[in-house]
Amino acid sequence: MSITVNNRKIEYVKNETVNELLKRMKYNFPLIIVKINKNLVKKKDYSNTIIPDNSEVAVIHMISGG
Repeated sequence: MSITVNNRKIEYVKNETVNELLKRMKYNFPLIIVKINKNLVKKKDYSNTIIPDNSEVAVIHMISGG
C-alpha cells in the first residue's frame, strides 16, 4: 500500500490526515496548496481530510516575489 506525493511513492498510513502527511514529509511552508487526486483540499479541512490508499497527492509551495 502506498500513495504518491509530488511524483514520489511513499508508504500509505491508514487514517492519515493532510496535516499529518505534511508533518511527516516536513512540509512546513506558510503558503501551501494540497490536491488529492486532482481535487483541491481547503486549508480548513487539512485536519479532517483522510488520504485514501493509492492516492496521488500534490503539495504545491506558493512563493511570493517582488
